[in-house]
Amino acid sequence: MDYLLKTEGVTKSYRTGKIVLRVLRGISFEVERGEFLVIAGPSGSGKSTLLHILGALDPPDDGRVFLEGEELYLLGGRARAKVRNRKIGFVFQFFHLLPEFSAWENIVLPARIRGEAKSFSWKRLKRRAWDILGMVDLKDRAEHYPAQLSGGEQQRVAVARALINRPLLLLADEPTGNLDSRTSRDLLDLLLRLNQEMKQTIIVVSHDQQVRDRAHRVIHLRDGLIEVE
Repeated sequence: MDYLLKTEGVTKSYRTGKIVLRVLRGISFEVERGEFLVIAGPSGSGKSTLLHILGALDPPDDGRVFLEGEELYLLGGRARAKVRNRKIGFVFQFFHLLPEFSAWENIVLPARIRGEAKSFSWKRLKRRAWDILGMVDLKDRAEHYPAQLSGGEQQRVAVARALINRPLLLLADEPTGNLDSRTSRDLLDLLLRLNQEMKQTIIVVSHDQQVRDRAHRVIHLRDGLIEVE
């Protein structure tokens, strides 16, 4: 099998005074290229913590994480930041759009951080943003600011922003959590289209049953462990 991502024995704990909370207690699994995987489980089971570790945001206490065979947490901080920017796209429950920038300007921010504003013209970056806005059905809202967009439109802009650097892996943390049921269905349809048409590998943390029902596979976490069904 062609694995894009692999974890081995990942653990994570947090300390508050004398209290140690063991959030992850030895997580091992693999994700194939082109897979749509959902991480599910009750609140406090470690879902978001695991997603942050997979996204090279937060190192585990123990265990290993591989992306394309490269062990992420053997890299220095600067090298991991480059991996995050170039190979991983993030979509969160809260859209985190900058209010002073239009939709297309928000979308190109990761490319600017990557340094493409120096090597590519603004015209080329803007054209790429327009192409991605077409993929998420928002071309007519490109010049609108976040305050002028609905919640569903803002989340689609967030998805477009996550795709600007053509990531290998798209990570989404409760992306439908702030949306009504109809808008949630529309966003799920978009993610599935990206997965099916672009072969985008996607990992979603979600309580949403409709998201879980349409995934290729669901990993259930409970008490920091993968629950065997």
